[in-house]
Amino acid sequence: MTSATRQPETPAPTVPLRLIATDLDGTLLRDDKSVSPRTVAALAAAEEAGVEVFFVTGRPARWMDVVSEHVHGHGLAICGNGAAVVDLHGGPGAHRFVKVRELARENALDAVRLLREAAPGTVYAVEQTFGFNQEPEYPKLHMEIPGTLAPAEKLLAPGGVADDEPVLKILAYHPSIDPDDFLATARIAVGDRATITRSSPSALLEISGPDVSKASTLALCCAERGISHEEVVAFGDMPNDVEMLTWAGRSYAMGNAHPDVLAAASGRTVANNEDGVAVVIEQLLAERL
Repeated sequence: MTSATRQPETPAPTVPLRLIATDLDGTLLRDDKSVSPRTVAALAAAEEAGVEVFFVTGRPARWMDVVSEHVHGHGLAICGNGAAVVDLHGGPGAHRFVKVRELARENALDAVRLLREAAPGTVYAVEQTFGFNQEPEYPKLHMEIPGTLAPAEKLLAPGGVADDEPVLKILAYHPSIDPDDFLATARIAVGDRATITRSSPSALLEISGPDVSKASTLALCCAERGISHEEVVAFGDMPNDVEMLTWAGRSYAMGNAHPDVLAAASGRTVANNEDGVAVVIEQLLAERL
């Protein structure tokens, strides 16, 4: 498998651009969740030039309608911070899972227990391939109605709720801890039992299977296509993008990015509301002429 842990660097100009990997919220999308006409045109121009575009997001597949009409060629997106590769060609409500990298329930239960001990007051939701369930105390952070309200231990128990459906990640929310402190605490407490990151401005953590990240799944998809990390350009704005940005041959932090992202990326662009991804794509395509 292609490594997803190298440090950022700027590739030599002779390295061809073959794939663009972009986060969505805070990156490709404007704050109103729209895709600007300039960005739509830049994505289409990249595909026309033979450059593949992958949307790489923490969003579940059912939240991908915002960009489904903008997919070209392969039509694939990496969702759930690398937990799933999804074919968007079916359109809203008809997305097909191509690859699933699930969080084993044993690991999920360990993470819940250890984080409850390390940060009392943490509440949980469980994200599956199709379902979404949560604890009664979990706040209304998402625009959907959970299928079941129950303690996380019950939701994740073998033979329990939707036991026939893979768990992609669990969400852990704390009402009062600083978001970055919560992330650091959780990573120490849970260790290698799971991968923990965040993409929300609030103290909301996203917990996936061991070694599952945007970077590791993107590396798998690139290896299947014979694409090396030097041929990839990546964009992001939050901690869940850091591994992807350090893996890609060239990477750009948005003008609105978290400090950890600014430190990880090899370059910077303007903010998402200023079409920062489109600005760079236009420049990269002009370099190819």
